Amino acid sequence: MPNLIRRAAVALLAAVLLTTTAATTATATTATAAQSSGFDNWSCKPSAAHPNPLVLLHGLGGNGPGNYSYLGPFLASKGYCAFTLTYGQASPAIPVGGTVSITQSSAEIAAFVQQVRQATGAAKVDIVGHSEGGFQSIYGPKIRGYAGQVGKVVALAPPTHGTTFGGLVSVGDYLGLRPLVDQVLREFGCPACDELIVGGSAVEQLTTGPIAQPGVNYTVIASRFDALVTPHETSFIREPAVTNKFVQDVCPLDPVGHVGLAFDPTVAQLVANALDPAHAKRVICGFGPPL
Repeated sequence: MPNLIRRAAVALLAAVLLTTTAATTATATTATAAQSSGFDNWSCKPSAAHPNPLVLLHGLGGNGPGNYSYLGPFLASKGYCAFTLTYGQASPAIPVGGTVSITQSSAEIAAFVQQVRQATGAAKVDIVGHSEGGFQSIYGPKIRGYAGQVGKVVALAPPTHGTTFGGLVSVGDYLGLRPLVDQVLREFGCPACDELIVGGSAVEQLTTGPIAQPGVNYTVIASRFDALVTPHETSFIREPAVTNKFVQDVCPLDPVGHVGLAFDPTVAQLVANALDPAHAKRVICGFGPPL
């Protein structure tokens, strides 16, 4: 098992390095081409096929470029204008986000949604969130009141109803950011950690009354092998207009874990299908990182 974990970690690191290069190449290409797709390319203008730009929200202790080094370029290759940010930084000098209060982070995200809409000229955005970013993708439209500016939400393993795993292991642990995460926790603490456990204040705020907002289509994707957001069903929203699924409902042998959801080709296609169900493609099952 240790060898398996080491091999998975090496594969994950390789994917991050390769897809970061791909993101740079894709951005350079779109800068001189049609501008109808791209990852963090602020010249991108959405096409008629994909009129809603994507806002990609990272997990606790991670950052936008790292968390979406695979999924960002993948979605850009499908014809989307995709944008990410690093929200909730305790210090602007440390590239680790999501540790400040959910309220503070959600305000930054709401402003970013407006920035993306203004830059692209789009009436609405679609939001893809992972881990805490998944929680924020659900929290923002309801609590911040911008549901009318959101078409679809795809949330990967959000701790919607709180997690029993105290403090939530940081996504940053698996992005090579552990020393910086430790520095942030030591110097600034982690208000978001306390707010996202079962009974946490942000969880209580979100789950009081209906979660899903009228006019927004929601998809929640979780893994049965998630060791961080537990119990696994805590992610799901049992309401109309919400599709809840485990990766293993489609690919039973995929061992993908919590962090691995953002780096799994299987999950990437599930996300693409949720964003554009009219043109859904067959999911080819793979083996996501079991992290």
